[in-house]
Amino acid sequence: MPLSAPLLAEFDHEMQTTRALLARTPEADSAWRPHPKSTSLGELAIHVASLVGVAKLVAEHPEIDFSPPGGAPFRPPRFETTAKLLELFDRNREAARAAIALVSDEAMQQPWSLRNAGVTFFTIPRIGAFRTFVMNHIIHHRGQLSVYYRLRDVPLPSIYGPTADEPR
Repeated sequence: MPLSAPLLAEFDHEMQTTRALLARTPEADSAWRPHPKSTSLGELAIHVASLVGVAKLVAEHPEIDFSPPGGAPFRPPRFETTAKLLELFDRNREAARAAIALVSDEAMQQPWSLRNAGVTFFTIPRIGAFRTFVMNHIIHHRGQLSVYYRLRDVPLPSIYGPTADEPR
């Protein structure tokens, strides 16, 4: 079995859950933040949808530099509507899944680096980048987003089991 097979099974499961949560993003509360130092609800939702697309970059490149020396820095998209958020998520999910499926076992074990302005934050095997920088990162921010939703009285979907809003 290729190394990508169990990763794709996990990816599919987590993306189904992530989409269910993103679909409940309340447009009217997109500027709301629980604390002045916190990211807004809309910014957090678009961050989650954008992180899904990072999997394609991890699959296709040996590194990512969010502000490459001499190049343009990464500019995250802005939240506009829940429908556009879901369109971005769906595009990113499809592209990421296709890219992960093409990564060979050999490439999964090659070093992958995250950089900013030429400074390396970490270098780990590519499969580790998928698990930590992509999957765990999405799950972490999805958890934050579920707290934001609860604070705005948005019903939460089942994530790893029943919620107070979906007890099944």
